[in-house]
Amino acid sequence: MFLQKLKHVCALIFDVDGVLTDGSILTSDSGEFLRTFNIKDGYALQLAVKKGFLIGVISGGKGAAMQNRFEGLGIQEIFLDVSDKVLVYNDLLIKYNLVADQVLYMGDDIPDLRIMKLVGIPTCPADAVPEIKAISSYISPYNGGKTAVRDIVEKVMRVQDKWFDEQPHASDSGK
Repeated sequence: MFLQKLKHVCALIFDVDGVLTDGSILTSDSGEFLRTFNIKDGYALQLAVKKGFLIGVISGGKGAAMQNRFEGLGIQEIFLDVSDKVLVYNDLLIKYNLVADQVLYMGDDIPDLRIMKLVGIPTCPADAVPEIKAISSYISPYNGGKTAVRDIVEKVMRVQDKWFDEQPHASDSGK
């Protein structure tokens, strides 16, 4: 039943900290916040963009490095320093003429709760908080920042027969 729902997904939206990262933040002496991203997640995201999926990130976090990473992967909708994720989500529905059943969201913590109750397919990493797991249609066996994003993107694309790239570039996931 769950895999059948993935056939209708055309938009995938992700939280950042705890989903695309493991939730750790390093701070530099200059006050910069540093995060690590998984290269396999990056490969899946850029491939999804190439195959026509709308990919978005909505995060309370901010930083030029995050913006650059997502732009390098071709992510179309990047929203950082967001206090109300639902407002952004509703704007995206209107902008792209989407209905909730076409949208998959992956979140991991309480700030994702409201938006996850609205999307058609709420998902989360294995290390999400209990409240998020309780409302998720799918819980990845992988933790945030440890290929949970790759897991769900690959599932969507395989169900829609769009996973394989005939001519991948070695730099696709490292942009």
